[in-house]
Amino acid sequence: MIDTKKEQERDELHRAIWAIADELRGAVDGWDFKNYVLGTMFYRYISENLCNYINSGEIEAGNTDFDFAKMPDEDAEEAREGLVEEKGFFILPSELFCNVRVNAANDENLNETLELVFRHIEESAKGSEAENDFAGLFDDYDVNSNKLGSTVAKRNEKLVKLLNGVGEMNLGDVKDHSIDAFGDAYEYLMTMYASNAGKSGGEFFTPADVSELLTRLGTVGKTEINKVYDPACGSGSLLLKAEKILGKDAIRNGFYGQEINITTYNLCRINMFLHDVGFDKFDIACEDTLLSPQHWDDEPFELIVSNPPYSIKWVGDENPLLINDPRFAPAGVLAPKSKADMAFIMHSLSWLASNGTAAIVCFPGIMYRGGAEQKIRKYLVDNNYIDCIIQLPSNLFFGTSIATCIMVMKKNKADNKTLFIDATSECVKVTNNNKLTPENIERIVDVFAKREEVEHFAHLASYEEVSGNDYNLSVSTYVEAEDIREKIDIVKLNAEIKEIVAREQVLRDEIDKIIAEIEV
Repeated sequence: MIDTKKEQERDELHRAIWAIADELRGAVDGWDFKNYVLGTMFYRYISENLCNYINSGEIEAGNTDFDFAKMPDEDAEEAREGLVEEKGFFILPSELFCNVRVNAANDENLNETLELVFRHIEESAKGSEAENDFAGLFDDYDVNSNKLGSTVAKRNEKLVKLLNGVGEMNLGDVKDHSIDAFGDAYEYLMTMYASNAGKSGGEFFTPADVSELLTRLGTVGKTEINKVYDPACGSGSLLLKAEKILGKDAIRNGFYGQEINITTYNLCRINMFLHDVGFDKFDIACEDTLLSPQHWDDEPFELIVSNPPYSIKWVGDENPLLINDPRFAPAGVLAPKSKADMAFIMHSLSWLASNGTAAIVCFPGIMYRGGAEQKIRKYLVDNNYIDCIIQLPSNLFFGTSIATCIMVMKKNKADNKTLFIDATSECVKVTNNNKLTPENIERIVDVFAKREEVEHFAHLASYEEVSGNDYNLSVSTYVEAEDIREKIDIVKLNAEIKEIVAREQVLRDEIDKIIAEIEV
């Protein structure tokens, strides 16, 4: 049964976000605007999160009328050290979202006020365990950008509207709102702009349905996992899906990811906070995963989910040291310089726990191309690491219509077979894109879990079959497509043709009679 209260709250929230977009449309480019809205939401979230934390403690201690937001700054300073240790950050009462918003319309220097507040929040974490999680979080929130307006007054006018718009969102009490309001708003914003931004938006957003499928595949038979990791984590949607599916306490030792793009890296960290993941539960790094992996001390990971960039260039064998890298060396060959896909596969495999599962979205070409990629496929198959290959429908992702695949890898397989699933028809069309429904996801996961033969849908191939096909891993090689062409009854067709010819002859005879009569 659908929870109508949740749906109403969600619709209300989405309308509020759209209203802000309408208010500021034309002034700020979509993706830039997204940064302002998310930054403001994040500012509101951590303000309310801190207030709730402090107020709850005081109420439990019997101080029922206490309100941190009304506390003098000098008195609040006494609690700074302890709060930074517990929460990872500190905000003075005067710099809380609610108080800055109240004064915003009359603050001629609102841009400077906000810039100062953001700097103070980031600086509050310095020297603590949370320093890396807060550093540079507001870098993309440029309060002096001409995109907001040509003058300080015009910029401040936009900033006031932004604060009021986010302030009026019904995000409720962060403790008891019936939807994950902040997190839901984040995902809606990302979807809203990804769908309109082509590659610029799609490159750091994996649709929720694909995220769910990957996570479901990676957690079959499990109620909890140790750690989840994404080597190309983008805005973090894949990492957080594990929490949504398994539950808040089911990810025992946290979320790990790496992202090369600084803006996207900031988005990911904000996303963690907006989904109420504490600073001590995530470790997101900003570096090139293939050349400078940042989590050597944290691997292996029980769950790896990823949608790495398709066929990007990398240094490859131009760097002679890489062939000795423990992640790439086992295959005896490096991924081609023009196509780094297999480098991400090898990296993920290397950091996968012996009891873990990796589910990775792949460009179809890596399943059949020759050269170095074929040699890597041979290594993966010969060592029995490939559990399943799933062909997905086309047009699932923003910015590309290509039909992608999923490669599922394990190190502890119970057999030496590879399951191939043709899920190209498992979707429904929604506006310009295809979408996996809960029923589509359920069918794919069910067949995956049972590892069973299903005509025209799934085939369990032996090692000999795969090696005999020169290690081609294309699903179409193993799963025969259903012939949906109309069956033609030749006998019936010939009879119909014979009848048509006979009728044609009768008509000709009738015409000849009429002509003969006219000529007389």
